Amino acid sequence: MPSHRTRAQERVDEIDVSPTRLLADLEALRAEADAARTQSDEYLVALQRERAEFLNFKRRTTEERQRDLGLAAEDLLRKVLTVADDFDLAIEKRPEAVAADPWFEGLSAIDRKLRILLESEGVTSIDVVPGTPFDPRDHDAIATVPGSGRREGEIVELVRRGYRLRDRVLRPALVAVAGAGPEPEIFTTPIHDLPN
Repeated sequence: MPSHRTRAQERVDEIDVSPTRLLADLEALRAEADAARTQSDEYLVALQRERAEFLNFKRRTTEERQRDLGLAAEDLLRKVLTVADDFDLAIEKRPEAVAADPWFEGLSAIDRKLRILLESEGVTSIDVVPGTPFDPRDHDAIATVPGSGRREGEIVELVRRGYRLRDRVLRPALVAVAGAGPEPEIFTTPIHDLPN
């Protein structure tokens, strides 16, 4: 009687369990595992590189945004400084008759508030003392005054205040500096005796 074999039995008979075949299968599986590990390492390195690039992009974007905001703030502060210049001029040129006037006191109070606001934003005045040497980092010379009695290159007069924003010059002070040259001539002849 012919034996009737089941499909499962046929499959068992087809399986090659010889040591040579098992070693070959084992080597193939090891090669697949090594390839998968290599690919996994490549993916990890690529992921780390992408993450580093993203973090650098994020940092650069934040720095650019901060720089742009800083530039906008500096532009606004420069515009406010022109208002401060107007206050300086108004206070400096006030007539003596209004010095005690409450209106003028109000103007002075507004100027003080403006100065406090500027200081709260990190804006400070550049100190300029006549007789100190000209410093091109802090000053812009707009006039040379020969015969001022000061050594050449010393500041003779402050024309417009300069300001710093924290540790940087926001706007240099405009100054007149002493130049070389003789004392200016002083006329001793009365004006009516001068020739026409």
